[in-house]
This record gives sequence, C-alpha cells and structure tokens, in this order.
Amino acid sequence: MKVLIIQQKMIGDVLTSSILFEAIRTTYPDAQLHYLINSHTFPVVEGNPNVDDFIFFTPEIEKSKRKLLAFAQGLKKEKYDVVIDVYSKFSSNIITLFSGAKTKISKYKWYTSFIYSHTLKEAKTSKTYAGLAVENRLGLLQPLEILIENPIKPKIYLSEKEKNHAKKVLTENGIDLTQPLYMIGVLGSSISKTYPHDYMATVIDTIVNKQPNAQIIFNYIPKQKADADSIFNLCNAETQQRIHLNIFGKSLREFLALTSFCDALIGNEGGATNMAKALHIPTFTIFSPWILKNAWNMFDDDKSYLSVHLNDFKPELYTNASYKDAKQDYKSFYEAFSPDLFSSKLNAFISNL
Repeated sequence: MKVLIIQQKMIGDVLTSSILFEAIRTTYPDAQLHYLINSHTFPVVEGNPNVDDFIFFTPEIEKSKRKLLAFAQGLKKEKYDVVIDVYSKFSSNIITLFSGAKTKISKYKWYTSFIYSHTLKEAKTSKTYAGLAVENRLGLLQPLEILIENPIKPKIYLSEKEKNHAKKVLTENGIDLTQPLYMIGVLGSSISKTYPHDYMATVIDTIVNKQPNAQIIFNYIPKQKADADSIFNLCNAETQQRIHLNIFGKSLREFLALTSFCDALIGNEGGATNMAKALHIPTFTIFSPWILKNAWNMFDDDKSYLSVHLNDFKPELYTNASYKDAKQDYKSFYEAFSPDLFSSKLNAFISNL
C-alpha cells in the first residue's frame, strides 16, 4: 500500500499530523508512506523513521496555479493507493483530485466532498486529554480500519550530534545544567497571538520570584530581536540578571536541541509549545483570546502540561462575543487577560517541575 498524507502550512500542524505515520506503520508495517509538507516545516519532522519520503510544497508552487497543476499531475505518477488530505484547502483539493488514488480521505466539507471517497465530520468536543487536534486527525484513519486505543503523541527525533552541539552552546554561554533552565516563548506567530510585552515581562518576573535560581532563555529569531529586547527591558533588574538573551536557536533544529535541555517551556501558544511536548518537555501555555483552547491544548494534564485562556477566568466576556469577535478586538481581550489571573497556576506549575 502506498499512502500520501498532505499537511501544508504551519509547523504545529505538520508536527501534529505526523502521528498518522506511526499509526499507519503499526497496522501496515510494509506500507510506503509519503508526507507532503511546506518546505520550511521539514525540520520539525526530519529524522522521523515512519516517513519513507518527503515531498515539498514550495512557495513557487503556492503562488502559481499553473505550477500547482503541473505539481499535482506529476504526483499522479506515484500511483498512490491512498491519499489522506489533512489540510483540506484548495491546493490539497487539487492534488487529491489529480492523484488517481482509489481511496481519498479528508474532513467533511459539503463543497469539496465530491473529490473524496471518504469524508469525516470533525468532532467539536474532545473525548480524551489528547485534544481535538489529535483526535480528529486519528479519526481520518477509520476508512483504513485503523483503530487507536490510546492517543498517539507527536514525537521529534534529534541526533546525538545535535544534542551535543546544543549542550556545548549552553555551557559555553554560562548555563549551569544542574540548575533550572526555562525556555520562554515570548512571541506568538503574529501580533494577535502574542501576549502583551508588559504582561509577558510580569510572567517572567513571577518565574524568577518563584525560582530564584532560574536561568531564562528566549525563543526568538534575529528579526524579532527588537521585540525580545523590549520584553527584557520591561523585566525587573533581578530578572534581567537571570536572562541569557544571547542564547537562541539559530535554526529550528537548534531551537529544538536547546529546548530538549530545558526544564520547561513557558509562553505563547504555538508551534514551540507543540514541539516542546513532542520532546517531553513540560509546558505552561498562554492561549490567545481568540484561539479555541480545546483544539490545541494537547495532552494537558494540569501538572506537566498546563494551559490558560481568558475564557477560563472571564467567561462572561464571551457571552455576547464570539472567538471571531475576539480576534478582531484582540487588544482589548488581551488587556483583560492580566498575569495575576493565573499567577497561582504558574507558581504551582513551577513547584511541580
């Protein structure tokens, strides 16, 4: 059996959908499994032993309908038996349509259902602590008669060389690996998914107040240096002494390797949180007010993996406002989401590490 799984766009999505390969491999050990992803997301699934081949959806293909059609027609030559379209947008609809596969699976949308042999309606409430993002993906395997008794957790595979390099970077820059080390997700993937700088500084102050020996590193890339500096400058003087602003992942793989040495990742919800969980690193996640928490609070157990959302503390704000409204007015909703609302939860999380 030859299977193509399509998951374009975000790093967190690509990592989460990688669980399908482990599930299929368990039931069909001899299957050929290919993964179609955006080229920039490859580092998060690099080295995954359950994927036989990666196919890259490049920016050039994304920008040109002509190149998309040529790309889709080229994939038909692979003669896939099964296509699982997790992404389920225009480009993946076209790729699936041209694939020639007998079994074509995706989530149900009335206007694209004719393309697929099997469509499944997504659940709205989770049945397990794995969360909807995991449960709905595993549900796509039903037509292949793959039943998962226990939810599968995404995994990241690092080499010893990568881990040794990260350890060297940390120790040469003054990190004592016998003392607590926390990675802070100071920035979200967009401004509407980024906890306000002054609030984030208060969160970091809270961490250091609770754990005076804390060593702090930030998750950011060079073009975000000004924002990282802004948050650093808003922290109190004692906290600034605990922050190693010069240590950051110069690539996604280096970030992963650095994170693997941390005691926890704390900060904005996003790909970094999902990656930390896949590395078995405890996480404390601050959700944007407009993101549905139960879709992405994967494997939360209120101990090692804990997340907070404005709706947890001020549900009345959502009585006459939808999540779409919250996105439009994210600044006001974020303003209401002050750090004091969850400081006790954060302190308890740090105590449990």
